[in-house]
Amino acid sequence: MTTDRHRIQRDGLSATIQARGGEVVSLRDAQGREWLWQAGPEWRRHTPWLFPIVGRLAGDRLRHQGRDYRMTQHGFARDRRFTWVSQEPDRCRLRLSDDAESRALYPFAFTLDLDFALAGGRLVARATVSNPGRAVLPFAFGAHPAFAWPLPGAGAGDAAKETHRLVFAQPEPGPVLRLEGGLVAFEDSLPLRGRELPLSPALFARDAAILPGVASRALRYVAEGGVALDMAWEGYRDLGLWSKPEGADFLCIEPWCGFSSPVGWDGEFLEKPGITLLKPGEKRDFTWSVMPQG
Repeated sequence: MTTDRHRIQRDGLSATIQARGGEVVSLRDAQGREWLWQAGPEWRRHTPWLFPIVGRLAGDRLRHQGRDYRMTQHGFARDRRFTWVSQEPDRCRLRLSDDAESRALYPFAFTLDLDFALAGGRLVARATVSNPGRAVLPFAFGAHPAFAWPLPGAGAGDAAKETHRLVFAQPEPGPVLRLEGGLVAFEDSLPLRGRELPLSPALFARDAAILPGVASRALRYVAEGGVALDMAWEGYRDLGLWSKPEGADFLCIEPWCGFSSPVGWDGEFLEKPGITLLKPGEKRDFTWSVMPQG
């Protein structure tokens, strides 16, 4: 299994996964419509995985036991080539484990398994972080899928974008975090109408919107006329929403477990706000799934 990409298909849906970054790079329905952003010049990624950090650390420094390690935004997993574990017609698995290259940046033992499967018209992406080492494994983890905006068949341009909305499964009255220089800087609010969030490029003029401790575990991303994408997640604690305010044709709906350091925090990584600590021998699952509608 040495191919760079593997295509899975079932029930009229197909997805292509690549070894570099373990990304899904295409999601097409029975009509051949593409539901994922195709990595244009505005942003050269599709659905990266964020590990072992989500967001940014102050000065791009990971501090552990008196040493500093260089850790850039969103970590290194998205730029590493995963190894194929299995490739089947409707599912596949990839793996990334610690090695000399990773330990120079992040001095911890880990295994990151990615499982992709199609069933019932839905793509399911499950990630499992395991601790095979003898010390506690501190990490944050996030998914970063970018979907077409406007959705397929919903028109083109900013006018079409503003017919779209997110409908959360639960009310989301809590504060929203915003960034400055990649770090959490202040609280904000979103123009919610009940459980609905109208979408427009102006929503991202202040960079990403972060919903810490999001109540919902599902939402519908829908355009006027009914075309929609149903998304659900498990294991994640937070949610990020992001696009380029200049008008790139994608919307990132990002289940996270952790986020950037707060402005002014620059301490020991094991004590970072929002960090997950995994004991030796333990593992943690994170799942997101999507189903095109209409």
